[in-house]
Amino acid sequence: QVQLAEFGGGSVQAGGSLKLSCAASTRILGISEMAWYRQAPGKQRELVARIFEGLQTAYADSVQGRFTISEGAAKNAVDLEMDNLKPEDAGVYYCKAIRGGVPSWGQGTQVTVSS
Repeated sequence: QVQLAEFGGGSVQAGGSLKLSCAASTRILGISEMAWYRQAPGKQRELVARIFEGLQTAYADSVQGRFTISEGAAKNAVDLEMDNLKPEDAGVYYCKAIRGGVPSWGQGTQVTVSS
């Protein structure tokens, strides 16, 4: 299992920006995909963005054009740049990594967006 550490998050007003970062705690090989999910109170966890097979990316329709996922500065790291945030973007954001078909999750980081 991959140990993941998440950074960033916090509180921002609607229209503002935040950056989340996630990194594997150890140097390992074989991570095929990293992604960000989020979960709002009372709702199911949902995919926000993923990066896979090198630099291919995919986004939820609700964040397309506002969020950007990219490889982090370190190996096995991923960043999520969130612009023009909306109150409905609020929730706990989780980093996910897939290695050998097995998913691992971070502890989550809170994002709050006030209107």
